[in-house]
Amino acid sequence: MKNAKNTDNMTPLELRASVGLAGIFGLRMLGMFLILPVFAIYAKSLPGGEDHMLIGLALGMYGLTQAVLQLPFGMASDKFGRKPVIYFGLAIFAIGSFVAFMAHDIYWIIVGRSIQGAGAISAAITALLADLTREEHRTKAMAMIGTTIGMTFAVSMAVSPLIYQAIGVPGMFALTGILSLAAILVVAKMIPDPERRLFHSDAEVSTAKLSGVLKNAQLLRLNFGIFSLHAAQMAMFVVIPSALIESGHMPESQHWKIYLPVMIFAFILMVPLIIYGEKKGKLKNVFVGAIALLLLSQLLFSVLITSFWGIAATLLLFFTAFNILEASLPSLVSKIAPVSAKGTAMGVYNTSQSLGLFTGGAAGGVLASFGGHVSVFVFGAVMSVLWLLFAITMKAPPAVRSKMYHVKLMDEVQAKLLSEQLSALQGVYEAVVIGSEGVAYLKTNMSGFDEEGVVRLTAA
Repeated sequence: MKNAKNTDNMTPLELRASVGLAGIFGLRMLGMFLILPVFAIYAKSLPGGEDHMLIGLALGMYGLTQAVLQLPFGMASDKFGRKPVIYFGLAIFAIGSFVAFMAHDIYWIIVGRSIQGAGAISAAITALLADLTREEHRTKAMAMIGTTIGMTFAVSMAVSPLIYQAIGVPGMFALTGILSLAAILVVAKMIPDPERRLFHSDAEVSTAKLSGVLKNAQLLRLNFGIFSLHAAQMAMFVVIPSALIESGHMPESQHWKIYLPVMIFAFILMVPLIIYGEKKGKLKNVFVGAIALLLLSQLLFSVLITSFWGIAATLLLFFTAFNILEASLPSLVSKIAPVSAKGTAMGVYNTSQSLGLFTGGAAGGVLASFGGHVSVFVFGAVMSVLWLLFAITMKAPPAVRSKMYHVKLMDEVQAKLLSEQLSALQGVYEAVVIGSEGVAYLKTNMSGFDEEGVVRLTAA
């Protein structure tokens, strides 16, 4: 991989690995997203399904087991190999899907969802992708995964009611189980075997750096943010499907007529704002504005939950804010995290996201049971207010981009000296050389940094 002559474009092997692993990652998220718009309605037909608390647990348990196990799965992939761990995780995911498919009450669906989440292969997939891509293309490969997740979410919202009409929620579980088994074949046949298994600081969690990441106040703000965002999202879907039926008498099979235009327009509104924030160095402004919009959506839901068109309009506000925040948060983590701990920072961030999914489902269920629909959105509003306060007081992220360069393997003394030399160059915000990996990680100004000097030093 490191000796490829053309460094400007991905090799066919890198492209194949990136597309294939992004698809596998999307499949994992499909298992969570696909049932969101319809599950609360379906659950009412099951023994125990009239209890909102159990509906919330069924939605959220996926996130809990995923949060607990995704870092151990990543570490296991360092020891036992990437592909064996991914096979194991996909098999667990399939078992959980089939358990939920065969469930005749809400309790067994909770068990199935817990098992689904236990196939926590996200960190192992990221590590395999890092093994199969050169450093200069890794950001592009990771962006493919992020784009796939976003597309999976949007498509799931739009097509879920149609699939529900065709095969029902049990059929959805069976479908994700079958696709998971097919994914094992895709990994085996389509994804190349890495020439060697290495630790990648930009993509994997280092236990030695966990303490520093957990003490970083700026990163903690972002971790709380992704936790709050997904808690509000999951809590919302405990009550929104039923509210659409009650307020507009629209059967669940027709809810795609709401979700599809909402997702399309939310995406159209999101794109120019993200571009503006990145290009003009105004990412914090856009970020804070999106949190304020999220708060507004929660307040409007609380007063318009009995109005069909009020719910539809507020869904547009919510998903516009959601899309902006979902796209900007990883970028902010990358800009703020120390370059040598980027992988660790993203690991903690992903765990916070999964915990948010569980907390939102559980809290939404409890609140809907004892306080009614409005209390669910009061919860979302409170989380949004806290996040807004944290975001307003955060430091504006530096207008930098991450770059990586190959260097020769070297000891710690040589690596430290080269780090100091690179840090002294014009426009270099931060530089860390990992001698054992043969890589220099840099944060540089968006333009005007001494790239010739960097190339000269790293080639020496």
